[in-house]
Amino acid sequence: MNRPNVILITCHDLGQHLGCYGIRTVDTPHIDRLATEGVRFSNSFCVAPQCSPSRAAMVTGRYPHSNGVLGLCHGGFKWDLHESETHLVRRFAAAGYYTTLIGIQHETPHPKRLGFDELHLEMDDTLPTARALQCADRAAAWLADPSRPKRPFFLQFGIYEPHRHPSHPTCWPLTHQKPRAEVTVPGYLKRDDGAAEEFGYFEASVRTADDAVGRVMAALNQAGLAENTLVIFTADHGIPFPRAKCTLYDPGLQVPLILRWPKGPWQAGTVHQAMISNVDYVPTLCDLLDLPPAADAQGQSYAALLRGQPCEPRQELFAEMTYHDYYDPLRAIRTERHKLIVSFCHNKALMNPSQQYRPKTITIVPADPSLSRHAMVQLYDLQADPLEQRNLANDAGQAKVKCDLLARLHRWMLETRDPLLEAIPMPPIHHEALAALRQAAE
Repeated sequence: MNRPNVILITCHDLGQHLGCYGIRTVDTPHIDRLATEGVRFSNSFCVAPQCSPSRAAMVTGRYPHSNGVLGLCHGGFKWDLHESETHLVRRFAAAGYYTTLIGIQHETPHPKRLGFDELHLEMDDTLPTARALQCADRAAAWLADPSRPKRPFFLQFGIYEPHRHPSHPTCWPLTHQKPRAEVTVPGYLKRDDGAAEEFGYFEASVRTADDAVGRVMAALNQAGLAENTLVIFTADHGIPFPRAKCTLYDPGLQVPLILRWPKGPWQAGTVHQAMISNVDYVPTLCDLLDLPPAADAQGQSYAALLRGQPCEPRQELFAEMTYHDYYDPLRAIRTERHKLIVSFCHNKALMNPSQQYRPKTITIVPADPSLSRHAMVQLYDLQADPLEQRNLANDAGQAKVKCDLLARLHRWMLETRDPLLEAIPMPPIHHEALAALRQAAE
């Protein structure tokens, strides 16, 4: 086939906080236009509510506990892909694509090993300005460069925003200012002055991310490449607020998924309701673009659905967290109707994703996260309780549902060889500490 160029755009901590996903207080005209000109998945989820594990699944088609990235890959965390894992870039390279990475990547501490022809990484972690726009300008310059190889390209473009930046007094370096009264605070959070202030900053940062997307799309049009370029827009996980990021509730797992390709096999403006997971991206792209097949992928292809052909929809999604700031092992199964979460450790009910000692935005349930801990099993009826606030795990009327979901979750853990079935998976620093002890003892 005459393969298109491909641009994979990922945002950091965005969730579905976008105009095209129904958030009317945030201005995202460029991303919304992608949805209008392409296809949007309304029930799109990630497999993990944190950066590295989710991104690793996105680019391998395999769950974090299978691909090796059970926690963050930067700094002292050092989680990394197993050497046997095949990153999406290698599948494109094998099909003859020229490959480039611009901006952030967060799936390995060793990006040079991934196999890109070019790397233009964002390096300065102390920038007080909009990092997304600087990287977007770099991507625009790359697209306009006449010396770029004249063959199909794969560009992985990573946007930092709207991730919090702890060195900035607002937590978000801003290029836009947002009045407090015009924000959307989700119903699982208390709408008070602290939440209004934070969501004002957050929505302003989302606008910056949208500006970055607009600059890349403008450059693509100016270079005459837009007609035969598949643009995929997504994010790593949910928004950086309590009961979202670092949780297996829907707000931690919901991500946008938009595909724009004027020559693609779909009608512009199509919205699909089928549940899709970001572990499905690799098999879908390999199928859709006739790339080398991803035989080891654990997701499923949605290429038939995109082509307008019969497609067996997912009956269930799986999600996980093992390490983030600390060991917090959780596994979940989600169907259209129910969510079941299992905790393997009696930790605090919510890990703090605010990067602040005293979070300004607080939850309704639990009323005081500092005094609440995980229930071993949580069960929610997503139709009756979409905010997942009434745990039905001990409800006798839900015993059959609970047992069924527990069995399905266990079967998935067995089939994917989840290490939690055997023992606590040790973090990289554990092995380094043992090596230091042994070396000193020699």
